[in-house]
Amino acid sequence: MKYLIGLDGGGTKTKCVITDMEFKPFYECQGGPSNFLIIGTENVSETILRLILECVKLTNITIDQIASIFIGTTGAGRVSDANKLRDDFTAYASSNGFTFNKFNVDSDARIALEGAFSGKAGSLLIAGTGSIIFGKDSKGQIYRVGGFGRLLGDEGSGNTIGKRGLNQVAKDLDGRGEKTELTKLLKKHFGIEDAQQLITEVYRNNFDMAAFAPKVIEAAKNGDAAATKILEDESDELVLHVKSICRMIGEEAMKLCLVGGTITTENYYAEMFKRKIETQLSKVKIILAENPPEIGAAFMAKSML
Repeated sequence: MKYLIGLDGGGTKTKCVITDMEFKPFYECQGGPSNFLIIGTENVSETILRLILECVKLTNITIDQIASIFIGTTGAGRVSDANKLRDDFTAYASSNGFTFNKFNVDSDARIALEGAFSGKAGSLLIAGTGSIIFGKDSKGQIYRVGGFGRLLGDEGSGNTIGKRGLNQVAKDLDGRGEKTELTKLLKKHFGIEDAQQLITEVYRNNFDMAAFAPKVIEAAKNGDAAATKILEDESDELVLHVKSICRMIGEEAMKLCLVGGTITTENYYAEMFKRKIETQLSKVKIILAENPPEIGAAFMAKSML
């Protein structure tokens, strides 16, 4: 009997599952982080190998029975980076006396897309700290919109919402803009009371702008005009992501899965975005993911065979 191993690598932990060829899970485990761009490929390779060997040991199978292994992880969005982790892990495993039939790497978003729709067509919108949407058509072609990062993109994300909120605070403090509740919230929750302190926190102390996004959402819910304008603009940007992927795929009717705390938790912004999808894209249906990302990795492991 043959088996598949799928791994979902993140900035804080790596989830691992071993399944049969029909994706029935037999054993699950987790280990340390997998962002190899930050902690290096050797550390991540050690984690991956340890998880694979745990699966083998506790399910009483042999390494030869593992037909394919796939990891989707943070930091592997570019082919060159994904290939580096693949090659470095293969070398690390070999140096420890292990050779695997197949091993490959892609982004965490890619495996999330496969898991959400069980390998079938659909689109996955990620709006957390950053933003990007991936789509897959009925022929298996993959499309993406956004993902240009905090300097060129990330529209509709927590980072952009927070940044624009801080900009409104700056204008309020200077008398260049309208009075906003955001200024009070920044002082209450982050202890930033004046322009000089705001500048210091942002430029010297690398203030996490995305951390201010929930306060922008809170202010908008309470009727703050500046905050409401930000959310209206940024939710429009997310709708544009969806419209663009629909055009690329060439199908009006589409299933859409949402990922990221900004649009998956119950909050004023998420509700605003979902209402716009319902009214502007009535043939787009928002659904829950059918499977977790690590099962999506198992789907991709099988596709390599």
